[in-house]
Amino acid sequence: MAKSNFLISAPSSNSGKTTLTLALLRALKNKGLTVQPFKCGPDYIDTIHHTKAAGRPSVNLDTFMSSDAHVQEIYAKYSGESDVAVTEGVMGLFDGADRMQGSSAAIAELLDIPVILVINAKSMAYSAAPLLYGFKNFCSKINLVGAIFNFVNSESHYRFLQDACSDVGIEALGYLRKNEELIIPSRHLGLHISAETDYENIIDRLAAEVEKTVDLNRLLEISVMPAVEVCEDTDLGISPTFVSPQTCCAVDVCEDTDLGDSDKNNLKIAIARDEAFSFTYHQNIKVLSKFGTITWFSPIHDTILPETDFLYLPGGYPELYGKELSANKSLLLSIKQYCETGGLTFAECGGLMYLGNSIIDKQGESYEMAGVLNCSTSMQCSKMTLGYRIAHWNDLEIRGHEFHYSGFAEENLDAEEVKITNAKGIEVSTKLYRKLSTFASYMHVYWGEKFEFIQSLIKQKANS
Repeated sequence: MAKSNFLISAPSSNSGKTTLTLALLRALKNKGLTVQPFKCGPDYIDTIHHTKAAGRPSVNLDTFMSSDAHVQEIYAKYSGESDVAVTEGVMGLFDGADRMQGSSAAIAELLDIPVILVINAKSMAYSAAPLLYGFKNFCSKINLVGAIFNFVNSESHYRFLQDACSDVGIEALGYLRKNEELIIPSRHLGLHISAETDYENIIDRLAAEVEKTVDLNRLLEISVMPAVEVCEDTDLGISPTFVSPQTCCAVDVCEDTDLGDSDKNNLKIAIARDEAFSFTYHQNIKVLSKFGTITWFSPIHDTILPETDFLYLPGGYPELYGKELSANKSLLLSIKQYCETGGLTFAECGGLMYLGNSIIDKQGESYEMAGVLNCSTSMQCSKMTLGYRIAHWNDLEIRGHEFHYSGFAEENLDAEEVKITNAKGIEVSTKLYRKLSTFASYMHVYWGEKFEFIQSLIKQKANS
């Protein structure tokens, strides 16, 4: 069968993009298709849900954190082994770091992906026509081919929306009814990740609704993609969300990647992943695997740190699991001993919080943490910090993203000589902290294209 690809976007956030994307991923998978999910932008929460819905790892496409060539390469690679590639946009269709830079529209143009617009029709009928007309004609390089409506009240309501599409020249592909039972609770800017939420059941029910009211066959027909060449050795094996007891996970990377000194390519790498730590980029993990063997472990459930040469503590929601993390004294001590004897560590955002003296939750409860870094973080009087970041460190330009509500309650840390700016080049207060061979920052670094950041950490360790 012909391969299909499309990008789900919307006029604005809170239109139901992620909900519809999850429904489509599972519904298309239920048709026996191999479905590859992607996410525009730096979001690391939606990709977790995508992976669950599609059964394949969701991959970030971001033209700010990486080059156009890198985005084109990974899109061709991963979409090439699927029947249909489904990309979820970020924010509104044309919202980028600077005008359209890095927007869903920019990704759609770069990769020549047809766009399906999701419209929140809760308080709208035929007035959808001028809205659709504006999005269709604002940028001639964007191929807006269809629309799906969310929060539709009835069949008669949908007929007004069909008329609007017909008069604008966009296909009405269907709708989703408003259903409170199918809403995934939100947390911060992304969808909530909680042990109490039955995501499988919600996604299954969303898919069943979509199968009734969205023309999936027509969606696939109008989004047929040109054939692409794929590397023979592409491996899309899914890394588990949580693995314990400790198990190794081999991840394939390009064979021609040259990382230099072979002694640095046989590292034992330990990565935290569980309910509290899950914010990782798929391509980052693939690059890390080139440096050695990866072992996943859980700061909540495992009692000792696995044998490691490089510890990676990614972001997540440690503030939600302060009690459980603090109660695991054995692992906290194991990590502290590792770091204080010079073990190489990179901790970002939630990982930084975990290495501090304590985390104070929104209710004011303080939970003791690893005590590696002389700081405490708090969720009280929380303030959102959000945006792309560019760091200049040791002649390297490092790109990434910052998103958190926590802040320092106490901080007495040593920072590297690093200048960090936002997307517009304005310097921000974000730092790269260091103690011995432990590096920590609120910045989530993307090294999926340029592995020199990891090499630099290893070099710093070697020279310390």
